[in-house]
Amino acid sequence: MDNDRDPLLSLRAAVVFALGGLVGIGAVLVTLWGGNGPDAAMLAGGTAFGGGVLFFHTVIG
Repeated sequence: MDNDRDPLLSLRAAVVFALGGLVGIGAVLVTLWGGNGPDAAMLAGGTAFGGGVLFFHTVIG
């Protein structure tokens, strides 16, 4: 079977998003561990994900 389609994401983009996801999950866990509720943890995780993606996009260039 011949597969000549291009991937949806480049390897670099996949690594940047994966690392951003790990940062976001870490922020959620630390926020929950600190005694805050799930709503605050999700806000912290989303913000950390965005910051992590921006950081790793800049660093992995």
